[in-house]
Amino acid sequence: MKSGEKSKILVTCPKAIPPLLAEEIRALGLPVLRQLPAGVETEGGFEDCLKLNLWLRTGHRVLRLIKTFPARNADELYAEVLQIPWEKHIREDGYLSVMSSVENTTIRDTRFASLRCKDAIVDRISKECGRRPDSGPLCEGVVIFLYWRQNECAIYFDTSGEPLSKRGYRKIPLQAPMQETLAAAVVLTSRWRGEINFVNPMCGSGTLAIEAALIGLRRAPGLTRRNFAFMHLKEFDARAWETLRKDAESAAAGSLPGKIIATDIEEGAVQAARQNAAMAGVETFIDWAACDFAQTVVPAGGGVVVFNPEYGERLGDTQSLVRVYRRIGDFLKKSCRGYTGYVFTGNPKLFNKVGLKPSRELTFFNSNIECRLLEFELYSGTKGGTAVQGPKSKVQGNQ
Repeated sequence: MKSGEKSKILVTCPKAIPPLLAEEIRALGLPVLRQLPAGVETEGGFEDCLKLNLWLRTGHRVLRLIKTFPARNADELYAEVLQIPWEKHIREDGYLSVMSSVENTTIRDTRFASLRCKDAIVDRISKECGRRPDSGPLCEGVVIFLYWRQNECAIYFDTSGEPLSKRGYRKIPLQAPMQETLAAAVVLTSRWRGEINFVNPMCGSGTLAIEAALIGLRRAPGLTRRNFAFMHLKEFDARAWETLRKDAESAAAGSLPGKIIATDIEEGAVQAARQNAAMAGVETFIDWAACDFAQTVVPAGGGVVVFNPEYGERLGDTQSLVRVYRRIGDFLKKSCRGYTGYVFTGNPKLFNKVGLKPSRELTFFNSNIECRLLEFELYSGTKGGTAVQGPKSKVQGNQ
């Protein structure tokens, strides 16, 4: 497989996000071959993998297909993997790791499949080059991904290594932060692109506000990363990568028409969020304040306001949060007229405590927790002192 040769590329993502990821892939000029429950399949060359890693906001890993083959057991797996010319891609003095997803009746422990795959790779390189590369569990060098279902195998270069959700800017995550890719998906779903205001009370570690800033400024999320697995492959061209980076930096906007406002009741959270935003290079594009969410200043002119409140894991937590959700509803009605409001929660018992009828309910997954993003259209006019709900959106699903 040569650098410019096209092959299938599988980009993984959380469940419910593939429609958003597909839009991103098309925007980069690549085809969408099919959408899967937790990924999107496209095709392209090695440089396209670099572009995807640099620009994708909702993808987790960019997997470039090496080979598909049948294998009934570990011995047949070893024999097939041994035939691949790994010496053309992996340096004999390098480092590699093998990750796998296996469902085969002859394999009791996935780690054994990974081990046999790794053995075949290093044995091949040792035979051809006279030296074996180091290997281990860390995704710091070349990363191989084995997908094995019954008797069918697919083997990929994981060109990302660490998942793309690890942008590199969140040095102070605080408690239970929203993953960067999920935050980007929420912002993209709100249709916010920088022209109007973005208000984020209860900002926590600032992930939603930071991802909004990156989107509004058209800044590639991969610019803050310093290590990708593709950098350790022989076909990696550092000059081509630097050109992609410089082009991305040139494409970024220098200002935002709308304001981004992030507040939290904890001064420490605001300070942590500011430091994270500074690492992402967007601190100066966000207005920060430490205050109760109800005191958040909402600018005139309309926009979106996004809440990611706690949703509790125990019954007592849920009961204590009912008042919080009702206060959020009051804040949306009284202070956010002319805005579109969003509340992200993973607790179905709290869905209706906001006291407003959502125009959309969208499903997302925060790890294994099924969550809802509730959308509320709030007209600037009122009826009986209560904000009038906008019409139900015709857009369905993750847009």
